[in-house]
Amino acid sequence: MAVLVTGVAGFIGYHVTQRLLARGEEVIGIDNLNDYYSVSLKKARLAQLEGRNGFSFEKVDFADFDALTRTLKPYNIDRVIHLGAQAGVRYSLTNPFAYAQSNLVGHLNIMEFCRHSDQFNHLVYASSSSVYGGNTDMPFSVEDRVDNPVSLYAATKKADELMSQSYAHLYRLPQTGLRFFTVYGPWGRPDMAMWIFTENIYNGKPIRVFNHGDMKRDFTYVDDIVSGIIGCLDHPPQDDGVIKAAGSTAPHMVYNIGNHQSENLMDMIGVLEDAIGIKAEKIMEPMQMGDVKETYADIKALQRDIGFTPSTPITEGIPNFVAWYKDYHNIA
Repeated sequence: MAVLVTGVAGFIGYHVTQRLLARGEEVIGIDNLNDYYSVSLKKARLAQLEGRNGFSFEKVDFADFDALTRTLKPYNIDRVIHLGAQAGVRYSLTNPFAYAQSNLVGHLNIMEFCRHSDQFNHLVYASSSSVYGGNTDMPFSVEDRVDNPVSLYAATKKADELMSQSYAHLYRLPQTGLRFFTVYGPWGRPDMAMWIFTENIYNGKPIRVFNHGDMKRDFTYVDDIVSGIIGCLDHPPQDDGVIKAAGSTAPHMVYNIGNHQSENLMDMIGVLEDAIGIKAEKIMEPMQMGDVKETYADIKALQRDIGFTPSTPITEGIPNFVAWYKDYHNIA
């Protein structure tokens, strides 16, 4: 039996697939290789996977249900890790329909694929810490209300959780939603601050520091995230009548997955400067529309249920990213 990984050419999808293959799993990876960011980077990730024993890749858009089911028909899939999505808060301000198509229609299509599969066991899907909106209670808890999103991206991720809850209730589909907190590391995304800052510093350009640097993020290293994802994959929620997240007895769990440590943005920049060996020129700017001042994950539930223990501080993870970035861009 195989694991389906959507968004396999993406940052987290690539790392998850590497880990699954290393433990002997068969992995079917799908991706539409869209141009939201560098297609060459996505292809470079795929090149690290292609030819590996147990890996198969199919280029398909999961927002197209007919194409999705036709493409996956030959495979025996019993578990799904759904990481593909239209990402980015600021991009949602100018391209809202991309989010409706990928994050809403696409998520529904994946659930429908699972619902009509006789072999299906568990769907693990990506939510986001963005669902907490302007919440000021720290750390963010899965019991907090999340009905005041400050971006369309966040609204689509909350909608995904609600759709999954309804399918878990109606069809008893075991599902686990993971609210990611600022994931970074080697092979990361060019639209994220870590990459943007690094690129600008190396090119002698200033970095834009929003809210005049008065921001905090729960930066989570990608290897820790992967451990949490696969740990959840191996522990599907039980349809046992026990009350779960949000008071439901359906087989659906929602977890925060982060580093459980909120770092000051200026501290992160300092670690990055030290790793690069160059001081950044900083342009201090106001808060951007749709952004939030602070994120901080309460991960007690994930620690309790699967033993999740993030172990990578930014003083270790950021130099790892910089070393990879230099190698990828052939910087001496």
